[in-house]
Amino acid sequence: MLLPNLSQAEGAFSLTSGVDYSSGKYGQSQSTDITYIPLIAKYETDSTTFKLTVPWVKIRGPGDVVGGNAPIVLGKSNRPVTTESGLGDIVFAATQTIAQFGETNPLLLDLTGKVKFATASSSKGLGTGENDYTIMLDAYKPINKTVTLFCDLGYKVLGDPSGLNLNNVWFTSAGLSYKINASSSAGFMADIRQATLNSADPLRELTLFASHKFNDQYKLQSYLTHGYSDASTDWGGGIMLGRTF
Repeated sequence: MLLPNLSQAEGAFSLTSGVDYSSGKYGQSQSTDITYIPLIAKYETDSTTFKLTVPWVKIRGPGDVVGGNAPIVLGKSNRPVTTESGLGDIVFAATQTIAQFGETNPLLLDLTGKVKFATASSSKGLGTGENDYTIMLDAYKPINKTVTLFCDLGYKVLGDPSGLNLNNVWFTSAGLSYKINASSSAGFMADIRQATLNSADPLRELTLFASHKFNDQYKLQSYLTHGYSDASTDWGGGIMLGRTF
């Protein structure tokens, strides 16, 4: 689950971890349950952000759905349900603010490049065994002191596992963040992604999120997701605690 990055910092390094859990049938006859526990290291300035995510993942299902907090459906089978766990796919992302329009409540445009390294075991059904590459444009527009609109548009090149041809996909999301007070905010966003297989549905999900900043060092984020297609999780959610150094 990717939450919007609405904060700006000058030379700030942070570590974030928590747990993400999702469950869905993804068009299959049996459910797949995924527990995803990432360790996220991030360095950000006013205009540049570097992020490295190293996750542990546990998947219980028939082996037709792989990945972590962004599952990929590989097809349908009648295999028995098994449980596997281990290192997930490591992800590196770099973001650069490329434009700012206006001085009061400016519109910001960020460009992100991302590589998902195939470190998860494909033999265990934890990943595809192939690298993925993503490029994404993000836009943020404060409406006033409390409301910020955001959206993104991206394209993902998916590596093809043995014997399977996955589609490269366009994806987009849009939402709103509301600042409740100086320490807390909440909002929602909708996600849409093209189908990764010709026989599958596109992804359609809605997420509610909230965050609370305890002080200058600690921040807590939580979210709840519901899917609206066979390619989406039925229900998912997570809670993450971050510390800035």
